Amino acid sequence: MTPPITPAPVPTALKLLRLKFRLLTVISTTVAFQSAWRLFTTPRKLAVKVWEAAALADARRFEVPFEQGHVVAYEWNPAGKRTVLLVHGWEHRASFWGAFAQGLVAAGYRVIAFDGPAHGASSGRRTTLPMFGAAIQTVADQVGPIWGVVAHSFGAAATAGLPVHFNNGQLLPRLVLLSVPGSTPAVFQRFADLLELPGSVLARMTEFAEARHGRRSESYSLTQVGHQVPAERALLLHDRADETIPFHEAEAIARSWPGLDFRPTTGLGHNRIMRDPDVISQVVAFLQPE
Repeated sequence: MTPPITPAPVPTALKLLRLKFRLLTVISTTVAFQSAWRLFTTPRKLAVKVWEAAALADARRFEVPFEQGHVVAYEWNPAGKRTVLLVHGWEHRASFWGAFAQGLVAAGYRVIAFDGPAHGASSGRRTTLPMFGAAIQTVADQVGPIWGVVAHSFGAAATAGLPVHFNNGQLLPRLVLLSVPGSTPAVFQRFADLLELPGSVLARMTEFAEARHGRRSESYSLTQVGHQVPAERALLLHDRADETIPFHEAEAIARSWPGLDFRPTTGLGHNRIMRDPDVISQVVAFLQPE
């Protein structure tokens, strides 16, 4: 007989957040929504890891003007024949791409990565999917032409969900998506479930986001728009045990996107997929011109 799985204990900080939102909802749905939206759009500043400095040691740092501030970007191997743009996910930064940058440089590519708005050393405290996508567009326009884009999670959703248009509207030769959500409403729902937000607060968040950007939240979902992304070839890698984005969302993207090269992985989770040697080798091979 298989022993029952004991659920992981709920962290104290999460318990307190849930209590806070229960109390705020009693006071006012509007107040609870405003607080939830602020939290939803504010990435935490994660502690710098010991390996990040080494990841950026061989890169040239530069700044790209963006809105009222700037985006900090990094360039490896400026003499590379083709340019690959790396786009990180929520609460990550350019330095998280160290292993990927090394693999791409070894293959002869010029590599660009940047800290998204409100991430890393870039300006701002809050960001949204459309704002992140606008930053990708701004960086790509400055450093292009772009041969390939490798994007992870939230950054992949911004790249393909808007979508971002590269090279003055021409088809992007290669697009690689790692651990990307398939459904934007599902992202909202997971946030609400984590904090145990009532349906009224979730509805206000969705309505506000849609009114602010003039688009239905579902219109960013790759299950709806992935096949419209202007890329000659697209590759999706997603781990079966991804603890952040359920694997079934990747399967739904693959079903809705004819021609997508879908390659499941095993044992890498949501983040290790970014530094796995086999994944990097597969991506390098996929990026090669025919």
